[in-house]
Amino acid sequence: MKFFKKETDFFELFDMAGRNICRGSRLLLEAFEDFEKLPEKSKELAEVEHENDLITHDIIRKLNQTFLTPIDREDIHHLATRSDDILDLMWSTAQRAQIFKLRSSTPEAVALARTLDEAVGLVYKALTHLRQKKYSSVQDLCIEIHTKENLNDKTFREALGKMFEEEKDPILIIKLKEIYEDLEMATDRCEDVANIFESIVLKYG
Repeated sequence: MKFFKKETDFFELFDMAGRNICRGSRLLLEAFEDFEKLPEKSKELAEVEHENDLITHDIIRKLNQTFLTPIDREDIHHLATRSDDILDLMWSTAQRAQIFKLRSSTPEAVALARTLDEAVGLVYKALTHLRQKKYSSVQDLCIEIHTKENLNDKTFREALGKMFEEEKDPILIIKLKEIYEDLEMATDRCEDVANIFESIVLKYG
């Protein structure tokens, strides 16, 4: 029996990562809602991002050491890396806002960050239900995640249209466009994770 290692609880690791991503999206939203807190929230977000990198590396390392896994190895790898991508983009958004020395937030940035936060919450909830094998609930949550992604697509397009029409400073336009793109892409990554959930449900549901 000494040759058998203790089974790795991958869903426990995913739960830790999911909590980190939720915390990250909340920090980002708080930063855009109160821009004076951006340096403080950005520092906290950097710490969360680093912690999640360690969790992701741990998942991949243990995946290479584990013979039996609760779901396909490929799905575990994709869930780990795609989930981490969400947090990477959130951290990148906060960093850009600081590097660009933006003086204030915009209603559009707040709206994008809020929808992203809602999508992240749905991702975490879906992950919890997947662990409990509540496959029907996972599918319903994936539909909600797709809806949030579509909403942020719409908000992003409208934000660009308003900005190009009303903003006269070309440098500020470039800066805001990159911020909006990062927020929209982070929501896209939530949809990527939802697609992985749906693939898993098709296999095991």
